[in-house]
Amino acid sequence: MAANNDGPIVAPDEGVQDDRDSSMGDDATSSAASLSSSILDFRHENGRTYHAYKDGKYHLPNDEREDDRLDSQHNLFLLTFDNKLGLSPPNLPDSKVKRVLDLGTGTGIWAIEFGVDHPEAEVIGVDLSPIQFSLVPPNVRFHIDDIHEQWEFSEPFDYIHSRMMNFSIPNWPEYLNKIYKNLAPGGYVEIQEIDVMMKSDDVTLGNDDNHEVE
Repeated sequence: MAANNDGPIVAPDEGVQDDRDSSMGDDATSSAASLSSSILDFRHENGRTYHAYKDGKYHLPNDEREDDRLDSQHNLFLLTFDNKLGLSPPNLPDSKVKRVLDLGTGTGIWAIEFGVDHPEAEVIGVDLSPIQFSLVPPNVRFHIDDIHEQWEFSEPFDYIHSRMMNFSIPNWPEYLNKIYKNLAPGGYVEIQEIDVMMKSDDVTLGNDDNHEVE
């Protein structure tokens, strides 16, 4: 299932207009409030399209083929987690979680499904590329911002979700520090990643060995 690319969904309500990345500055305010045409002017290369905002910070495409891949990846996680969006307590049906942040939201499919399962929650998805679905629950909104810049959300979050960001984060200690600072007391962070380091079941590959793939 590919994302609807008729237009990005960035529709903040009056109560959440302050949830923005301060790095945008006064002359841009926040892409959560408006999207300039330059953000939608995608770069075309070798038959694929790539995001225009902060071009080069994310190396994968943002076209329909990539949307399909992201949604297929989401479904693989559902199969892995027994049809659960996550394993932490906020994913329980009666969790009554209030504020949720989905980092690197992509097509927004995780944020949308969490918002449907938890109508009491306010769910915010952040991504560099405006490829999110056009039809979303009223409690879900998307911001087009750069998570590498300073975060200045109006309130902390009860649950922060980060998935498959290992090739997008150049400085993990800094990233985790930002997450910690924006987490409410008693809140949860769930990070779902893959380990790209080569290993062997019989421990014949040491941790300090250099290995080439032929």
